[in-house]
Amino acid sequence: MTKRKSITAKGASSIGPYSHAIDADGFVYLSGQTPIDPQTGKLVDGDIKVQTQQAFNNLFNVLKSAGLSSDNIIKVNVFLTDMANFKLMNEIYSRQFDEPYPARTTIGVKELPLGALVEIEMVAKR
Repeated sequence: MTKRKSITAKGASSIGPYSHAIDADGFVYLSGQTPIDPQTGKLVDGDIKVQTQQAFNNLFNVLKSAGLSSDNIIKVNVFLTDMANFKLMNEIYSRQFDEPYPARTTIGVKELPLGALVEIEMVAKR
């Protein structure tokens, strides 16, 4: 596999040494996005629904920078600090894609950067 291109979302910044996405061999691997407001660089205030929507907004900005849309997503991984938030996260998640939905894994984790409640990563296919 040959790394082709690092993709950065317009207006976004990274809180560590990573690319927002890597385009390689027809696949685009998007790094996990937390609910950071790209304007302020701070975690958005709000519950799991607000944070889930912001994480998707950040991911879709990366997709747009790659010339892709949610229709190109084939796999999603969701990380939650509290699995009791699964139902509310799922309400927001279900509005992001059309059927057939991407494959998905949801994992409970102890904590996420900056105290986020959710982090989402995706894989897209050109």
